Amino acid sequence: MTLMFGSDNAAGVSREILAALQTADEGYALAYGGDQWSKRLNKEFSEFFEHDCFVFPVTTGTAANALALAAITPPYGEIFCHERAHIYTTECGAPEFYCGGARLVTGAGEGGKLSTAVLDAYLAGHRTHNPHHMLPAALSLTQATEYGTVYSEDEIAALSAIAHAGGMKVHMDGARFANALVSLHASPASLTWRSGVDVLSLGTTKNGTMNAEAVIVFDADLAKAVAVRHKRAGLLTSKMRYLSVQLAQMLKNGLWERNARTANDAATRLAAILCESGHARLQHPVQTNQLFVELDEVVTQALEKADIEFRRWGPGVDRAPCFRLVTSFCTTENELDLVRYALASNGPSALQVH
Repeated sequence: MTLMFGSDNAAGVSREILAALQTADEGYALAYGGDQWSKRLNKEFSEFFEHDCFVFPVTTGTAANALALAAITPPYGEIFCHERAHIYTTECGAPEFYCGGARLVTGAGEGGKLSTAVLDAYLAGHRTHNPHHMLPAALSLTQATEYGTVYSEDEIAALSAIAHAGGMKVHMDGARFANALVSLHASPASLTWRSGVDVLSLGTTKNGTMNAEAVIVFDADLAKAVAVRHKRAGLLTSKMRYLSVQLAQMLKNGLWERNARTANDAATRLAAILCESGHARLQHPVQTNQLFVELDEVVTQALEKADIEFRRWGPGVDRAPCFRLVTSFCTTENELDLVRYALASNGPSALQVH
């Protein structure tokens, strides 16, 4: 059996989600959000976030990011994000396309995070109301970041305050939002609207759903614009019940938290197993379910020999090969033991099986 640590998208679907889908599949239901599950989403997520919420289900994270950013960015606006942000590196220009001509602009930041100094410098380079230049329109923060690190509540609030003062709206790419919540022991409210976030791309597919993501809007007027764009962009699914029931099920009985905690804890244990070998060096703190680690050849060969899949990420800090390993809600203790055994059997002789 191949163990896949290349991406949490390789994981299956939570049994609770499959059961909910089967229930929703019984009988008929009104289309385009007229079903009972879709009608309850706003109320259920408003309770979750402790604020009036407007929920727009979509099937992919790229769709969620593009729809959310298009709602807060005019064609002549700029979206400022980290240089490793998914919207910039891996979404094929979807945000610019849906915005009708807006531009992504990037800044550097340690651990995948933007700092207030970097944002200040970006805004200082613009002359507002100058028809010769595009205007700063949106700040996009990734939570958890592309390196698995997390923004604290204070960091989000400080960045949001600067962005709002500069006439920008704040978007959060929350593909692994649940993992960040668990890592920080934070409330959904504290990491979003209370810290100045205007619109959230909420990811659940990596955390156990089949194909359900959502744009969460915290302002009624902005929600009206998103509703029109939702349809115009071709993202308003006719059989919406199948998306909505998945989103709703994630909130029941703390499924979102259990799944994210399992993934985070597995990453911490996997990091310890690798580092015990003496041939692995973490590039970033393991705060959620992603590991970025420099691995010596003796380790990579041992993992490959055991049919354990992981992803080469590029050169590390010391130019040594860097790899990404991602755990999921499906990762079991037995699978982690297999990694430990593979290294002990085929890797460094000093590594012992516990």
